[in-house]
Amino acid sequence: MIPSRLVPLLEQFDFACERLVGRLAGPVMDSGDGTETEVGALTDAEYLWEPVPDCWSVRRRTAGPGARATFLAGAGEWGRDAASYPHPWPPPFTTLAWRLSHLSEMLTLRADHTAGRRVLTRDDHPVPGDAASAVAAFEDGAAAWRKALSAADDAALDTVGYCTYPHGSDAEEPFVDIVWWVNQEVLHHGAEIALLRDLYRSSHH
Repeated sequence: MIPSRLVPLLEQFDFACERLVGRLAGPVMDSGDGTETEVGALTDAEYLWEPVPDCWSVRRRTAGPGARATFLAGAGEWGRDAASYPHPWPPPFTTLAWRLSHLSEMLTLRADHTAGRRVLTRDDHPVPGDAASAVAAFEDGAAAWRKALSAADDAALDTVGYCTYPHGSDAEEPFVDIVWWVNQEVLHHGAEIALLRDLYRSSHH
C-alpha cells in the first residue's frame, strides 16, 4: 500500500520522466496541453553539442577533462567533466549530455542507497558516449528509483537518512523531502534539456 502523501509525488515523477523521454526519443511528446507533438530522436551530434565555448560535457577519457574541470567522473571509456569543491565560479555551462548523465547517475545511485546494496559510487556509474545509450541509462535509473520508492512506507518517509546517498543532504533530511528533491531535479533539468533541444533545432536548420 503506497502512503497517500507519496501518491502525488510518484505521479509527478512518472509524468516528468515520461515527458522527458518523449522529448528525447520521440516520435511524439506531450506538448503540455494534451496534444501530441512530433519530435525527432536525439542524435549523437546533438547530445554532444557545445553551444558556447568551454562547456562541461562528457568526453572520452583519452581526451582528458574540459576547461576548468579537473577530472572525468564515472566509469568506462567516457567520463563527465567535474571538479572537486570548491567548484569553478561562475559555473561552467553544461551540455545536454552532461545534464542527462547527471540525472541518470543521481537516480541510479539514490536507488542503490535506498533499496539496494548501498555501495555504488560515482566511480561505478558508466557515462554513455552516445545519445541512445544515454536515454536508455536515464530510463533505467528512473525505473530503479521508482522501484525504490514503491517499497517506502509512512515510517520510511519520515526517517532521516533512510537514503544513504553520499552526494546530497540525504543524511540530514526525512526521506519524503528527498523524494520531493529528486522530482524537482528531474523537472528542472528536464526543462533545461528541452530548451537545449529547441536551441539546437533552431541553430541547425
